[in-house]
Amino acid sequence: MLVVRAIRETDLEGLLGLASQVGSGMTTLKPDRKMLGARLEIACASFAETIAPNQRDYMFVMEDTASGKLAGVCAIKGAVGLDEPFYNYRIGTLVHSSRELKVFTRMETLYLSNDLTGSTELCSLFLHPDYRGGTNGKLLSKSRFLFIAQFPHLFSAKLIAEMRGYQSADGSSPFYEGLGRHFFKMDFNHADDLTSLGKKSFIAELMPRQPMYVAYLPPEAQEVIGKVHVNTAPARRLLEQEGMYFEGYVDIFDAGPVLQARISELRAIRESALAVIDAAPRAVTETTAAANEPLLVSNTTLRDFRMIVATVPCEGGHIALSTADQQALGCHTGEAVRTLSLNPRKNVNV
Repeated sequence: MLVVRAIRETDLEGLLGLASQVGSGMTTLKPDRKMLGARLEIACASFAETIAPNQRDYMFVMEDTASGKLAGVCAIKGAVGLDEPFYNYRIGTLVHSSRELKVFTRMETLYLSNDLTGSTELCSLFLHPDYRGGTNGKLLSKSRFLFIAQFPHLFSAKLIAEMRGYQSADGSSPFYEGLGRHFFKMDFNHADDLTSLGKKSFIAELMPRQPMYVAYLPPEAQEVIGKVHVNTAPARRLLEQEGMYFEGYVDIFDAGPVLQARISELRAIRESALAVIDAAPRAVTETTAAANEPLLVSNTTLRDFRMIVATVPCEGGHIALSTADQQALGCHTGEAVRTLSLNPRKNVNV
């Protein structure tokens, strides 16, 4: 069984193993023992509630309970940009016109921005290649929304997610090569590594504050603005299903889109519900199981948050969970769990 749970101090080696598989472009999950060790310490303090909510970094791992192997990782940062600058490009428009020449031109521009400072951030989503199948990706990604729905008071009003930007087959970033390299005078991976270590002062020191005209960039750089890495496309679709959307902000290095939403408008906030655990029926036929909708089910404990996917009956505020499911969640019959349909309901036009 796969369980998404709060990370523990003993997970460092498994976390390093996952980080070593990620590749470039994900600044929050580098295979650096010191950096990950420090982040793990903050994550454990976050679940223990020994640091302020806006300083917290909730990390979750997906564990294969049969082998004890970590199959994936994801995280929620309480707030970004409060201790160190948080930069993005905001896509804007400048209009140039001449009534005499009868010329009216709209020019797309990039503004260096700190607009998203203070937002809660979804980050560090990575699923091991061996586990990329079935509903595993949905379980890992959507676990964070159920956590937010259970503890909304811990987060900011706005939620964001920086998506990894498009990269060429050789691993290079067309956007960075067309813009960033001219100012930073270093390789994309070097700049990426510096930001992952919190060394971001060079961005403000070297990047121009004036709007950048998109038309001045090479065509290959223009084409990838707001475009995601090929491996990130499924993750983007999952976030959009939960109510997140692209509002014209992109990463300053690879131009990956920044999705955002108001937490109050997330599907998990609107549709998730608490249910009391009933013992599962002794005999569940294939027909009965097929009639049930796959559900995300989590416990309601901050320190030991756990979540699974279960295809079980849930109605009238009650849910039938097997002994194995209850053990995976660390719950017992009669206790409350939070539930949410794995897949959004389809809109029906009347």
